Amino acid sequence: MPLSRPCTPTRRRSPGAWLRSAASACALAFCAVPLAAYAQIAGGKTIRILVGAPAGGTTDTLARTIAQEMSQELGQPVVVENRPGAGGNIAADLVARSTPDGATLLMSFTSHTINATLYKKLPFDPVQDFTPVTLVATVPSVLVANPRLPANNVPELIRLARSRPGKLNFAIGSVGSSVHLAGDMFKMMTHTYIVNIPYKGTAPAITDLLAGQCDLMFASTLNVLPHVRAGKLKVLGVTSAAPLPQFPGAAPIGATVKGFESSAWFGLFGPAGLPADVTQALYHAAHKGLEAPAVRKRLEADGAQPLGTTPESFAAFVRQDVKRWAAVVKYSGASTE
Repeated sequence: MPLSRPCTPTRRRSPGAWLRSAASACALAFCAVPLAAYAQIAGGKTIRILVGAPAGGTTDTLARTIAQEMSQELGQPVVVENRPGAGGNIAADLVARSTPDGATLLMSFTSHTINATLYKKLPFDPVQDFTPVTLVATVPSVLVANPRLPANNVPELIRLARSRPGKLNFAIGSVGSSVHLAGDMFKMMTHTYIVNIPYKGTAPAITDLLAGQCDLMFASTLNVLPHVRAGKLKVLGVTSAAPLPQFPGAAPIGATVKGFESSAWFGLFGPAGLPADVTQALYHAAHKGLEAPAVRKRLEADGAQPLGTTPESFAAFVRQDVKRWAAVVKYSGASTE
């Protein structure tokens, strides 16, 4: 998921590499923001962060964490409103149609760029109708399997899948999600045929995986960590570029499948046309909040990587991520009205 321009135009960098270089560059940009940018946003009225997911999930948790920090930094109220539905599109549409004064923001997630291809028609343009403020954090996922599956790592899984085309299956907690498409990207890059079994949510998918009704699943670190620690699921690999301390012994999938990397991302947007000084003030407040030691410690304990990239880097990331997921969505054949 590139976030800064590669040093050589012909060399393709991994998504994580671009994220990491952009994150390191943020410190310089952060220091350059003048305190004068802290003029009251929208006349000092309450800033709303809309979340296109139910309360209690990762997107909601991150939004509430950053809202509290931003409120303290900006000196005006910042509240979170949940507007779930349509893969985050309901909340996104409300923000796209809002007045560009900084009073209405969107905490979105990976579906923002996936939906650009997944949905045949959207009421907004995921790139043109928004002003990126900052990429808040990324959360990698893990490839887990029922303990009875005769494969204990990615190389063994690839050999098993190639020897049994169409006999293994992936549990899909949400069609069109980043974990769904991580599975399709895995199949695309390994030239394997593994059947998808869709479920109406992550919980029932994990239930069937635990019961041995399904073989495999890509899932958020937060959703499967307790089952892994209890020995009820085994981890075959992680989707991050580096190993995760929460899953000792599990190698990155990219160590076997070159170029494979997938993380759910969470970012803050405003509507298109947000003034530059307002964008910078919002970015500065969010970045400072993410740098708070208590916030970083809490997020990292859950497997999240706090980022706080610049608006320019986040904008480049969004454009590239739309293209990246488009190829996977087209390969998967998934489509939503």
